[in-house]
Amino acid sequence: MLEIYIDGATLGENGKSAASFIAKNKHVCIEGYTYIGEASNHEAEFHALLFALTTLKDNYQSEILSIRSDSQIVVDTVEKAYTKNSTFLKYYDAIKELMGYFPHVFIKWIPDKENKRADALARKGLLTETTVIQSCS
Repeated sequence: MLEIYIDGATLGENGKSAASFIAKNKHVCIEGYTYIGEASNHEAEFHALLFALTTLKDNYQSEILSIRSDSQIVVDTVEKAYTKNSTFLKYYDAIKELMGYFPHVFIKWIPDKENKRADALARKGLLTETTVIQSCS
């Protein structure tokens, strides 16, 4: 099973945004961040989940994913498989398709204080305006 921590960061209400993830277990530790341009913070949070799933789908399809997010909106949307928000719906549809690559995907809300590394990575994406995927320790 891979534990995955995701986060999004935005400057202002709808400004420059970035997303990040950390995926780890006893044998694997991968982290990444990506600059996504102008978006709301909620969109950045959804993008973080998309970024993680897209990055992992080619090499880790046999893994069960346990996703942790400090975004209640992302967690609720994925758990309920529903949103009224048309903007979030396009993200959810893509997330649902990507989740199909894995045997099981669980998502859980966590407080900000348990997501500090993912937050720092998302902020690095904001500062550098780049995409990086790398091994972590």
